[in-house]
Amino acid sequence: MSRREGAATLPPVAHAAHALNWIRGPKAVASSSALDRIRASLEVADLVRFFESRLFSASGVAGGKPAPDLFLLAAARMQVDPAECIVVEDSAAGIAAAAAAGMMPIGFVGCKHAGGRLARDLVNAGARTVIADMRALNSAVIDLRGW
Repeated sequence: MSRREGAATLPPVAHAAHALNWIRGPKAVASSSALDRIRASLEVADLVRFFESRLFSASGVAGGKPAPDLFLLAAARMQVDPAECIVVEDSAAGIAAAAAAGMMPIGFVGCKHAGGRLARDLVNAGARTVIADMRALNSAVIDLRGW
């Protein structure tokens, strides 16, 4: 998929680069999509530079979301304690997977597919908080971590 073709079908999340610039330390993508789709999406959004080779696909684990396998694989490969990981997810299955992995799940409802019930579904799945704008990630993490 060319960058132009992808831009028409994969609109980037507003202010994602802002949030990624703020977050210190290594960042990863752990997605149910195939690795080539993950990379293409990040290239279209001009965000691949934040993740380098830290892209993880559910095709690499036995159990996909809502099982914690994918998030635990990412933490293990990055040599990070799962309890130190923050996960931003836009699906109830992803939130449940992050919670089961012992990570801090933050729900995101600022995506195009977010419906009226998504925030409630994310909280019911275990989201510690829900944001609708990536500019709010900074304060959400500070509030949750108590920094």
